[in-house]
Amino acid sequence: MAKLILTHEVTGLGTPGDVVEVKNGYARNYLLPRGYALIWTKGGEKQVESIRAAREARAVASLEEAQALAEKLQQAPVNISVKAGESGRLFGKVKPADVVEAVEAAGLGTLDKRKVELGDVKSLGAHQASVRLHEDVSATIKLNVIASK
Repeated sequence: MAKLILTHEVTGLGTPGDVVEVKNGYARNYLLPRGYALIWTKGGEKQVESIRAAREARAVASLEEAQALAEKLQQAPVNISVKAGESGRLFGKVKPADVVEAVEAAGLGTLDKRKVELGDVKSLGAHQASVRLHEDVSATIKLNVIASK
């Protein structure tokens, strides 16, 4: 078992700053090469504190604010304008950064693109994205993917 400090959020494992124990192969082949984690050392405890402080600075301040933002996001669909072919197939795909940009343009608030989970959106029409606003609060955003002129 390898003891690691997470530097990014890994679904099912933890959030940045968490100290986790995983199997050696998972650490060596997935987490470390992608930069999602660092090897834990006694000196690494200082890094844990700085990672947690940075995460808390980016996080939505309180549970009440997160719940209010979740309600706003779930009320109205967000339009995303992208280039598409004649058949309605997109050139490329919609990325979490595109969702964040569309939410900000609609005046619904600011999000962290790392907290947006989006399936494979490669066609025009209605889609959904989920966003984790707080440890206890997540929201589903309705997306209308439309062709740009």
